[in-house]
Amino acid sequence: MAFIEKACLLVGRFLLGSYFVLPGIQKVVQYERMTDEMLAHSVPVTNLLLPLTIAIQLIAGLAIIIGFKTKYAAILLAGLTLIISVFMHDFWGMVDGMERSHEMQNFVKNMAIMAGLLIITAQGTGGISIDDMRRTKSD
Repeated sequence: MAFIEKACLLVGRFLLGSYFVLPGIQKVVQYERMTDEMLAHSVPVTNLLLPLTIAIQLIAGLAIIIGFKTKYAAILLAGLTLIISVFMHDFWGMVDGMERSHEMQNFVKNMAIMAGLLIITAQGTGGISIDDMRRTKSD
């Protein structure tokens, strides 16, 4: 694999992982506000799902950035992204207007992010990762 491809995959993993790590941190800092928002969207067992979401976003997001157990982290985050999108960006239940448009845009954006995660699940890290170093050592 050419250096440019490896570099692009590394930068892509950093950006994709950061997309989960930063909101995970934000959820910790704004825990009460996030709890209220989840309750407003009728998310069940919020008191269990919010801490679980934070843990998944932080751990799996960092795993994608460093390229450790990347395929597992990516599929886990893809599932989480789908669940969050269905509950938190439910534009289909809203009347036409700016809020509906905003939620639809967030939903579609999340589906694109999920697509990137599924590509990582299928293709792996592409090098410059802990997974790649471990694979090279075992060969």
